[in-house]
Amino acid sequence: MNLPRSIATIGGMTMISRVLGFVRDILIAAVLGAGMLADVFFVAFKFPNLFRRLFAEGAFNMAFVPIFTGILETDGKDRARLFAGQALSLLAWTLLCFVVAIEIAMPWVMVGFAPGFVSEPVKFALAVDLARVTFPYLLLISLVSLMAGVLNSLGRFAAAAATPILLNLCMIGAILGLARWMETPAHALAWGVAGAGAAQFVWLFVHCLRAGMRLRLGRPRLTPKIKLLVRRILPAAVGAGIYQINLLVDTIIASLLPAGSISYLFYADRVNQLPLGVVGVAVGTALLPLLSRQVKAGETGAAMHSQNRALEVSFLLALPAAAALMVIAEPIAVVLFQRGAFGVQEAKATAAALAVYATGLPAYVLVKTLAPGFFARQDTVTPVKVAAISMIANLVLNLLLMVPFKHVGIAAATAASAWLNAGLLALILKKRGLLRTDRRLRERLPRTLAAAAGMAAVLVLGQWALAGALSGGEAGRIAALAALVALGLVVFGLLAQLAGAATLADFKSLLGGKKAA
Repeated sequence: MNLPRSIATIGGMTMISRVLGFVRDILIAAVLGAGMLADVFFVAFKFPNLFRRLFAEGAFNMAFVPIFTGILETDGKDRARLFAGQALSLLAWTLLCFVVAIEIAMPWVMVGFAPGFVSEPVKFALAVDLARVTFPYLLLISLVSLMAGVLNSLGRFAAAAATPILLNLCMIGAILGLARWMETPAHALAWGVAGAGAAQFVWLFVHCLRAGMRLRLGRPRLTPKIKLLVRRILPAAVGAGIYQINLLVDTIIASLLPAGSISYLFYADRVNQLPLGVVGVAVGTALLPLLSRQVKAGETGAAMHSQNRALEVSFLLALPAAAALMVIAEPIAVVLFQRGAFGVQEAKATAAALAVYATGLPAYVLVKTLAPGFFARQDTVTPVKVAAISMIANLVLNLLLMVPFKHVGIAAATAASAWLNAGLLALILKKRGLLRTDRRLRERLPRTLAAAAGMAAVLVLGQWALAGALSGGEAGRIAALAALVALGLVVFGLLAQLAGAATLADFKSLLGGKKAA
């Protein structure tokens, strides 16, 4: 498998999804702004996604993919399909019971999830109603994540990477088509989320059929492989749960801050998620099945090489993205969100959070790149311990920074805890002899840093030169931001070539060409 090409496939689909996501968020900002309705919808939207990352993308997939890949390599496709069907049944029935229980208990659960809403009965009641609409999304998207793991293990990355596109299309359709018929635009968006889960499930189920993986939903059976899966899920679930507790803590604290704080963090995080999704998620998704196969086959040298190339790609794309987001955070927030109910002050508050979030972007990407080094070797315990330490750090920093810096303090705590997480993972892998940076990575990293710093300096000058257009009409602002983005891409590309951080062959391999040397 060509790792750069796989990363490019996933990243390309993610880029399309993120662009549509920006269209979606622009529409949400225009109709909801950053007030009560926006805060309530974002809480209802975050709620099923919190558990999705816990049950599916977190614990389940990290435990499932290495086992599934091992069966595929040693026992063949039929046995692997049988195991995947049994895992699907276990996940489906477990989550069905969980969803029903939470739907019944939603008012009490919401007290813990957004305690700041309790003092405002209308806001609290609306949050409960919308969360009940969005929460069944958890069941469907978790099954989607399992099917995505199956397809990724088969080397079929495009269909799974395209599923977020359907979510964005459904939510855009809800704003444009349903909003006029619903009580509020927030209600329309909640139903758009629910509909997206069904669309994503059908999409991947069809692609699994085409790949020869017809997964049957039957009675859960505790076979030896399923028992092994459960044993490996438990520590991974604790680790994923710790990460989700981090997000929960952020939401709880933000709900206690002035109105709009949850929305500022949501909009800023959405922008920050573009490079994280295109780079971090893409690298981690492509790397896990590859490392799992290489470790299973005893190819230690190949596994080390794959880890180094994944780190190289991560730095090459994440460092300039972080530098650009820090420098032009305000033009981005203004162009994307400042219209309708979203005013100047909201744009400035969002930009401040974005600039701080961006300082942690390379760390978020590194965590996604380093974690497969543990999961591919079926070690789900160590990342739990690291996540626990990071969670404690995040909580302490949140409490220290929330009063003087409000929502920006929450963003700073998140970024700092991400760096702690990445640093500890790298240190442990290195001590175990599972991470040895090769000469190429050691030579290229400082050159990539220099190229990113040079690009940031040029963007500062570019922003100054385009200040008039950036503060003018909407068409002028859009053109000026597009010019800044193009300038950053061109300057970084040239500086990376001149400094030796990357070659044309490297960029060609990322675009789907031949494998780089």
